[in-house]
Amino acid sequence: MLPKLLKNNYCLLKTISPFKQLNNVKLFGITSFKNQNISKISNELNEKLQIKNSVHLLDSNDPEVFKTMEQFMIIKEDFINENEEKSLLDEIDPYMKRLRYEFDHWDDAIHGYRETERLNWNEQNSKILERVKKFAFESFAGTEKTNLLNHIHILDLHQDGYIKPHVDAVRFCGNTIAGICLLSDAVMKLTNEKDKNKYGLALLKRRGLYIMKDTIRYDYAHEVLKNTESIFKNQVVNKTRRISIICRNEPDLEAHPEKKD
Repeated sequence: MLPKLLKNNYCLLKTISPFKQLNNVKLFGITSFKNQNISKISNELNEKLQIKNSVHLLDSNDPEVFKTMEQFMIIKEDFINENEEKSLLDEIDPYMKRLRYEFDHWDDAIHGYRETERLNWNEQNSKILERVKKFAFESFAGTEKTNLLNHIHILDLHQDGYIKPHVDAVRFCGNTIAGICLLSDAVMKLTNEKDKNKYGLALLKRRGLYIMKDTIRYDYAHEVLKNTESIFKNQVVNKTRRISIICRNEPDLEAHPEKKD
């Protein structure tokens, strides 16, 4: 009964914090489980759904932008642990360190970076990336059949590097971008393309996962701030070397013909 119940109430549950879930258990009929402890039920909800957005890591100068971020800029804090981070680094770092940092990007979007794509991963890291895909492209996309790009993008940002405001071209990826953050925290700024005075900030924590979907993906320019501007809720966030391991789905040019150029 519980899996069916969870499925039927997915859309409602994803906007409710664990505390509110406890206060609204009657709404889901969970009080019929007389022999279960309420905290156990809450843990099962969080474990099975995995849809809690770490909204304390979001901020904005506009309430409507913040509301959009709550729905389409998803952050999962501590998505991987220290051992998993080390496992990923052990696999990619030997190759990345052979590359030079570039301070000119082909479309002038990134300063101080090196990058590559990877198709094959060891068994342990393949399992980590499978978790990313299931979490970002099935739970939130609302479908069990999402066409993913096979190659995983790896972006290594120098401690003095930064990403300038841009919207990723629709010819390169689809409506969802999901990235694991390694080595350092960073601040991402999201600026409304129609009104550049409206923006949001996201604190991308080390070992966290961020997911940019739909409106945030297409209608907001995103950037990773340089250290001289890297402030979140009045706190300086000193970015050191930072690696993002990024999964994307396939482009859908027909869905956004106005953005093909």
